[in-house]
Amino acid sequence: MAYRFKRVVVKVGSNVLARPDGSLDVTRMSALADQVAELHRGGVEVILVSSGAVASGRSEMQLHNHRKKLGQVSARQLFSAVGQAKLINRYYELFRDHGIVCGQVLTTKESLSTRRHYLNQQHCMTVMLENGVIPILNENDTISVTELMFTDNDELSGMVAAMMDAEALIILSNIDGIYNGNPSESGTEVIREILPQQDLSCYIQTGKSQFGRGGMLTKCRIATKVADEGIEVIVANGKRDSILIDVLCESRDVVCTRFIPSDRTISPVKKWIAHSEGFAKGELHVNEGAYEALSRPEAVSLLPIGVREVKGEFEKDDIVKIIAPDGRQIGVGRIACDSNRARQAAGKKGIRPFIHYDYLYLD
Repeated sequence: MAYRFKRVVVKVGSNVLARPDGSLDVTRMSALADQVAELHRGGVEVILVSSGAVASGRSEMQLHNHRKKLGQVSARQLFSAVGQAKLINRYYELFRDHGIVCGQVLTTKESLSTRRHYLNQQHCMTVMLENGVIPILNENDTISVTELMFTDNDELSGMVAAMMDAEALIILSNIDGIYNGNPSESGTEVIREILPQQDLSCYIQTGKSQFGRGGMLTKCRIATKVADEGIEVIVANGKRDSILIDVLCESRDVVCTRFIPSDRTISPVKKWIAHSEGFAKGELHVNEGAYEALSRPEAVSLLPIGVREVKGEFEKDDIVKIIAPDGRQIGVGRIACDSNRARQAAGKKGIRPFIHYDYLYLD
């Protein structure tokens, strides 16, 4: 069987793996493992980003009549600690039945905030793939709380797809894709293709999923960014039989939403910076001249003369946001000096760029 891609990231949402009562849907897990195993045998390298630990731990603690009242953070830490062990053990058994080894990779947003840690994780997963091991990633919810958390595993999967130079990111949810209206209303249809720079604001539902942290708004934001980096993104229904095989098989047509990738080339460093918005330590507010220069297709660096205000405290090589005159964020970059020096140099001529073009990502 011919598959469209050789390396893919598959993100499985909590609503795919959880039953209505929050317990782990082992039958669905088994079906997905069967599909990943088939892709693996067909020469496709699969990186699995799997939610479900918190939902799994919650149901396990309820099963054991856990009664102690917990705060939100404490509950999440407890449930994820119990549920992650249960989740990865189940994956291990399912893939072992196919003669395939899987490995657990737990990460945090903070651990990817530096280039060195980012490359360390990239190397770890590269070694796993080279040795036929399927990496199974999840956020380490036992230590990731409040501002240290990814928005959800959609954000994590987008970063991983860029990090690992994947050809496609497949986001499995409990609906068939992005709809052109409310999915519960008659006449609403799945948008089959979304082109680069296409405006989706009139379509997206802002509600969050029952068991996960994110919603369709997050999925679209991440999908748009990843597609802009040249990676095809597919949003599909993970509860449909053989969904992974169907979306990756060249000869089959399946109801899903495909974000068509941009044809522009982005360097590995820029890909890291593109997904580092959540690590930003400060802001550079640019003037009209700099905004116009950055808006052109030509490669430009951000010079001190184009910055009218510096906000926040940061060190050299930290990530900072680029803010347009109207207050919109238009990009992120790695700055070449600390915040004190940036304030002294802002608005002045003849000084080295604050952010060189090679370390500047514009939305």
